Amino acid sequence: MISRRLLRIKTLQVLFAFYRAESDSLKKVESELLHSIKKGYDLYHLLFLLLLEIRDFAQRRIETAKQKLVPTHEDLNPNTRFVDNPIFALIEENESISQYAARNTLNWVNQPELIKKLYQKILASNYYAKYMQAETCEFIQHRQVLVSILSKELMDFDDFTQSLEEQSIYWNDDLDFMVGMLVKTLKKFEEGQSTDTPVFPMYKSDEDEDFAKRLLHKVVLGHAENTNMIEQYTKNWDVDRIASMDILILEMAITEITEFPSIPVKVSFNEYIEISKYYSTEQSSTFINGVLDKIILTSRTEGKIHKQGRGLIGEE
Repeated sequence: MISRRLLRIKTLQVLFAFYRAESDSLKKVESELLHSIKKGYDLYHLLFLLLLEIRDFAQRRIETAKQKLVPTHEDLNPNTRFVDNPIFALIEENESISQYAARNTLNWVNQPELIKKLYQKILASNYYAKYMQAETCEFIQHRQVLVSILSKELMDFDDFTQSLEEQSIYWNDDLDFMVGMLVKTLKKFEEGQSTDTPVFPMYKSDEDEDFAKRLLHKVVLGHAENTNMIEQYTKNWDVDRIASMDILILEMAITEITEFPSIPVKVSFNEYIEISKYYSTEQSSTFINGVLDKIILTSRTEGKIHKQGRGLIGEE
């Protein structure tokens, strides 16, 4: 399921675009947010298909070698451990994956050169050589080689990230999250599992979808009040020189801390500090940390923070 952090990031992105294009309606922005989340879930399934595409390319390579005019002993007696990896069958036979892919027309049919380059990278890796040369191979080793492909080959492969960017403006930001989500899924796979074994849903629960939509709406509705509050705590700063992304991250943090009673203050605080490290300037996390800390202290004193639920006593 898509994590709360990614939901926060996607909300941040659509809000940033919303404030730069003042003509957009809130309804349109909510639609854009839900579309962005859904595209992330598309990528999760597309990565399953990527593994199958690599397998198919490897299989075709084996068959082509057998058709040589003068095939070698190795050509005629290939090591088929990779193409026979049982995890591939679990992916291919999984009804949830295949039905979602078909319903949303997900495939890699137009990317043969990319698949070839990716396979060549895999062939050159030490983990692949060890996997293919091991005397025996258990289910866990079959799974690990696919985990290694996902975690070692995709993130820094420029051809791959460029391909994602060309297919969707959302996917480069989503890739790290979706690789992690797919790795967690593969680690739950078991030998002989049923074809109707579900994979992760888009949302952990209806509460997560509601969280994203409510956060979006409440930030917009509280924009004037929150920006005024931020200005009060940045009097020693040249407000015009404060990154607009920093202001928006502060707005979201303030909104979440004051409007979502079931989320601990510390969780919200830490999440937005971490987000600022990746989506704003080098100094942003320190700036946001200082300003937000003061705002939380004042808000608690004024009774604006009300938390409820197990383990949240004393959060106010």
